[in-house]
Amino acid sequence: RSVPVGLSNVVAIAGGVFHSLALKNNGTVAAWGDNFFGQSTVSAGLSNVVGISGGLYHSLALKDDGTLVTWGDNSSGQTNVPPGLANVAAIAAGDNHSLALKGDSTVVAWGDNSFGQSTVPAGLSGVVAIAAGGSHSLALKADGTVVAWGYDFYSQTNVPTGLSNVVSIAGGGWHSLALKSDGSVVAWGYNAYGQTNIP
Repeated sequence: RSVPVGLSNVVAIAGGVFHSLALKNNGTVAAWGDNFFGQSTVSAGLSNVVGISGGLYHSLALKDDGTLVTWGDNSSGQTNVPPGLANVAAIAAGDNHSLALKGDSTVVAWGDNSFGQSTVPAGLSGVVAIAAGGSHSLALKADGTVVAWGYDFYSQTNVPTGLSNVVSIAGGGWHSLALKSDGSVVAWGYNAYGQTNIP
């Protein structure tokens, strides 16, 4: 499907595997694309949204009060927000798991855990950003280092030795990316299509 006609005033976007999300400046969300599991059917009355993320067949929305709204496929519990989860500052959706960064710099994860992607490393704290790959998870710490866990068949959770001064992270299906403070990019993991070959 095409971008909805008349869509405007967009302040953020997110892509699921087969669907797309847009956050408008009035705090509402538009979604389009595959909708077999309802991932493109935005919850009725959803408003006051400040963040969005899309997984394989599910969607996440972060509201300005630090709570989450989720919809779409729940076959792995990826839309079952843990009871009492609040004070959320950021969200990330993997294929079938979900991540939340809390205001106290800790991470909560739920959904598919076949590869440990929802098992947050013990003692992980000081986190300033999160990202989710297909079946792996990433956390950026305040000291500029990266922690990764979950599916590692392609070494996507083997953070390069000595990686530091990181300011942003991203997770692909089977690879990982880090942006350093000097403007350079580091990539690791699956490389069959050259996705970790930095130009």
